[in-house]
Amino acid sequence: MARGVLVIDIQQDYFPGGAYPLVGSPEAALVAEAVVADARSRGEWVGHIRHASEAEAGGFLIAGTPGAEIHPRVRPLGSEVVLTKAEPNSFVGTGLDGILQGAGIDRLVVVGMMTSMCVDATVRAALDTGRTVSVVENGCAAPDLEFGGETIGGRTVHHAFAAALRDAGADVVTWPLAEQSA
Repeated sequence: MARGVLVIDIQQDYFPGGAYPLVGSPEAALVAEAVVADARSRGEWVGHIRHASEAEAGGFLIAGTPGAEIHPRVRPLGSEVVLTKAEPNSFVGTGLDGILQGAGIDRLVVVGMMTSMCVDATVRAALDTGRTVSVVENGCAAPDLEFGGETIGGRTVHHAFAAALRDAGADVVTWPLAEQSA
């Protein structure tokens, strides 16, 4: 079986100037770019997920707008799979599971946005399929959230979800991996 990289929703609206910028998105995109470049250099499978919303569904990642475009740092190559989803879980309505099975992918490396929504939902679903999943935490970003009259900073949101994914069975790592820097 093989390892593949899944790039989740690294789209323009999540960056400064976009409709819903996340905390640390430019830095996360740099890391994601390095992860994708490493996978490509190894001949590994790389797949891209992009979210497309209807105009009335939140005001960002609206299908057909510049904000819904995949960020240039992780722009797909012509040979790479690109799937569009409408739900947080990248496995819902996309055929992703069958594509991964067909490619023999049993180990996923995940980078993407938002740690607290689509990354979380997709990683949990991938674990449910029996795959081994590594989340490159510094290749992901999250928003500031509000709850109980308080604002929870995006870094704290990110760390809380990374910790929860680790507890759910994902391997949560920081790039560069020890094997790359040795």
